[in-house]
Amino acid sequence: MLHDGRFDETTGRALLSAAAETTQLAGWMAYDSGEHSVAQRYLIHALDLARAAGDHPLGAEILAAMSHQATYLGDATTAVDLARAAGRTARQAGVRVLVAEAAVMEAHAHARGGDGRACAVSLSHAEQALDRADRSRDPQWISYFDTAYMSAKFGHCFRELGQAKQAEHFAVQSLRMDSRYVRGRTFNLLLLATAHAQQGDCERACASGSQALTLMAQMQSARAVEYLRVLQEKLARHARTPVVRQFNGHVTATIGRRA
Repeated sequence: MLHDGRFDETTGRALLSAAAETTQLAGWMAYDSGEHSVAQRYLIHALDLARAAGDHPLGAEILAAMSHQATYLGDATTAVDLARAAGRTARQAGVRVLVAEAAVMEAHAHARGGDGRACAVSLSHAEQALDRADRSRDPQWISYFDTAYMSAKFGHCFRELGQAKQAEHFAVQSLRMDSRYVRGRTFNLLLLATAHAQQGDCERACASGSQALTLMAQMQSARAVEYLRVLQEKLARHARTPVVRQFNGHVTATIGRRA
């Protein structure tokens, strides 16, 4: 339709935005599957489509997604740059929830880079922006971004910085989420489990990890497997304790060599 269709400018912009949103979704699917170069190509293409549509809110959302992936891959510098670009675009669009999203992505990137001070500043900016957001005017595709989602991002920041007690606090809050988001709930349970493991609490770590494993049996996610691997690394020094041995056996039985 984009190549061969005939339509007026308004319809064309709407069509470009729809194509951008769909292409971004393909990027997220590739990212979650561990196909990172494919994901990057889709996200860049989605950004080009959003720009062609003049859709600044969606452009900010796509830049935030690119920052999210860069942080996951350990490229903190690129992740900060992308998050700041997302923030500029969100402010241009006048959508405060997207400003909050960009700020929390920047915070996570700073945490990944070990800069606790910059992370704290960005987390404060994210809280302020979300508090001031008028959610009644948000685009439909940002409805997932709520206090539970932001709590998860806070938890990831504190986990990266080695502040396990604070990570646990926010991970608990993150689980007050919409139960329909099974993938997100899996990630948040593994975040909580890792926070427990960082504190040496094997019982609670394995309990939360087992809840996540039950959900993982229903889906395929390279990211979930990676978060599970991190949890197992945190538990490795307690590998001979019965609860950890039982948990590791549960992992092998559920997902086999993927972990």
